This record gives sequence, C-alpha cells and structure tokens, in this order.
Amino acid sequence: MQVQDAAIRKRTQIAKANRTMFLWVAVISALVGFALVGSLFLIQKAVFNEKVLTEKNKTVSILKSNNANVSELESQVRILDNNQALIDSKAKSSDQAIQVILDALPSDANSLALGASLQNKLLANITGLSIDSLQVDPVVGVESLSTDPTAQNASTTASVSGQPEITFRFSVSGSEDTLKEVLGRLERSIRAIDILSLRIENQGSKRVLSVQARAFYEPARIVELKDKTVKP
Repeated sequence: MQVQDAAIRKRTQIAKANRTMFLWVAVISALVGFALVGSLFLIQKAVFNEKVLTEKNKTVSILKSNNANVSELESQVRILDNNQALIDSKAKSSDQAIQVILDALPSDANSLALGASLQNKLLANITGLSIDSLQVDPVVGVESLSTDPTAQNASTTASVSGQPEITFRFSVSGSEDTLKEVLGRLERSIRAIDILSLRIENQGSKRVLSVQARAFYEPARIVELKDKTVKP
C-alpha cells in the first residue's frame, strides 16, 4: 500500500512539473514573440524615418542649389537688358529688352494673336502685295478639340517634333520684289518661324507665293512647393 501511494505521489509530482514546464515554455514563447514583433516594428520605423530624412535632404539640396543660382540668373538677366540687338528689336520703347525673348517664344498657344501678327505686321504695308488667303490652325488639345484632318496633322507634327507649335499657311500675290520683301520679313521676324513648304507660281502678270510654316511657343513653367507622401 505504501508503495502504491509513493507511486501515485511521484506521478502527481511529475504531472505538476510538466504543467509548470508547459506554463514556463508558453510564457517564454509569448515574450519571445512580443520581442520579435517589437523588434520588427522598430526596424520598420527606423527604415521609414530614414526614407523621410532622405527626402528632406533632397529638398534641402534642391532649395540650396536654387538659392545659389538666383544671383547668377539675375546677372544674366541684367546682361540681356543691355543687349543692343534686343533693345533694337523692342516692340515698345517702354518694354524691357528681355520682353523681346518672351515675344519671340510666347508661353501660350495663342493662334489668334499669331494670325493677327501675320496680317497686321509681317504681311502689312507692303506695296503691291495682295493677301489671297491666310489660315492659322488652332492647337488641338489646347485651343480646339476639332477633328478636322488639317488640324489633326498639325497636332501630329507637333507631337513628333517634341516642340509645341502652331501651324499656319498663307497665299499672297504681287511682283517679284514684293514677294522678296515677304520672305525677308519672315526671316527677320523675332518670332521663330520654320517654313515647311514654299511654292511660287506665275499667274499672268503677277506671281503667287504659297507658304506653309509653323511657329513655336513654350508653355510656362510653374515653380511651386508640393507635399510628397512617404509611405512606410
């Protein structure tokens, strides 16, 4: 009987020891799990903070570079203001010389203004000149959503060249000297004009000049500070 009681006590002690060991293993496993999760969170937090610091350093670097270039830019603008060629080309005496550059390469696709300039300046006041036709194509996607094939071709040409442009065409008639004056004015124009095709025909006592060309513009660049979201 005593032997049986001793065996029962031993089995009870062994079971109790097993339960205690199981509890300790469970507690230690939980602590290790919490430690791993905490370590992973801290690592992710450190990586995220590093990303934020990298973006901030990039911004600071760009701002420092821009500030350093301001004085050089101001110096270049002052030099242009004293450029005699620009001064001689000013449309108004009150304009700054740099305005000539802005007039030569406008910031918007204003086809109506280009048409008025062609009609009232480049082709105006030429003795013996007759303007038979003049057409300026609106810039598709900017000024017009037209499906006209001519306008679509102009848009395709602009996309291929990679430079925003306005296509136009005109036909004028007059004497040989008159047509030479027209070509001379196109060449001397401060507006950048690229002649795509040119044809001269004799019609009786007069000559007809047909020109297809394009003028360029440069969309304005917007300088502003933006918010950038950095994701973990």
